[in-house]
Amino acid sequence: MFSTMTKKGSFVNTILVTGVAGFIGFHLAKRLLKEGNTVVGLDNINDYYDIGLKEARLKHLLSENGFKWHRADITDVAKLESIFAESKPQFVINLAAQAGVRHSIKYPHSYIQSNVVGFMNVLECCRHAKIEHLVFASSSSVYGANGRVPFSIHHNVDHPLSIYAATKKSNEMMAHAYSSLYSLPCTGLRFFTVYGPWGRPDMAYFSFTKAVLDGKTIDVFNNGNLERDFTYIDDVVSAVIRVMHKIPAGNTAWRAESPDPATSYAPYRLYNVGNHTPVKLSRFIEIIEKQLCRKAQKNYLPMQAGEVLMTYADVGDLISDINYQPSTSIEDGIASFISWYKDYYLK
Repeated sequence: MFSTMTKKGSFVNTILVTGVAGFIGFHLAKRLLKEGNTVVGLDNINDYYDIGLKEARLKHLLSENGFKWHRADITDVAKLESIFAESKPQFVINLAAQAGVRHSIKYPHSYIQSNVVGFMNVLECCRHAKIEHLVFASSSSVYGANGRVPFSIHHNVDHPLSIYAATKKSNEMMAHAYSSLYSLPCTGLRFFTVYGPWGRPDMAYFSFTKAVLDGKTIDVFNNGNLERDFTYIDDVVSAVIRVMHKIPAGNTAWRAESPDPATSYAPYRLYNVGNHTPVKLSRFIEIIEKQLCRKAQKNYLPMQAGEVLMTYADVGDLISDINYQPSTSIEDGIASFISWYKDYYLK
């Protein structure tokens, strides 16, 4: 498969984005379309959170030239195969997944079905379609019980603390198997607490903002002594697009006697996508309060099952390989989110 060239001489690709009505998928598709690519979007529009928000994102995408839309589930292999056959993408960015650490403790079966079975279908379709590069979403949750910070892609991640984390670790291993067996170029991205406009209502910054504006109490776990590497959506999208164009080759320095988890003899790569700047939950709440000019009513609670004390991304490999430079401060990012929130919900 080959990219086509525009009259101006730039290359235009057909890119399949699964989970396109999701938070990251929506912003990624917008950027790809702005750059002149054709985006084939796929999403099942499940009701894990507000369907209306997903439909509003889709409405924006459908107004753009070059966007093609399929309502489909990656667990439906026949439908997925037909979309691949029809669209003939050069690149696939798999963002479709059942999200949520705490939700996975209550409903583990849905995570296996979507995140494992569904991802298996994506891999099979990519193999048969001879995709140039599969980029897939992993998660900082895979670091689990690992206490070494900052979290490095060169660390082993064998102690997940939730089924969600276990499914994301499974994705990494499955992708490596396909990369090794079929020379399918695969890159996994471990996202660290992505936030920003059009975000997910189940995320803390979203629910905290809503609660403060509604005068309701927010639950603050581990008495606010948690730290998260909040990463602004624009920085994340820039990283994904740059990685997409950096197709991995086998690492000739890789050795079985001392295996590097981040690379391989196969065309396979892992990266952290974070801000490299952990923020305490208590400080995070203060920033929201300042932006809203209101104080939060707090209900302090102990640590939740499945959660980790800190996420902190070592992004050195991403900096050296694609010149990744996250540039959005938590203050500016939260201000942008709250501005969008007020415009979307309060006008």
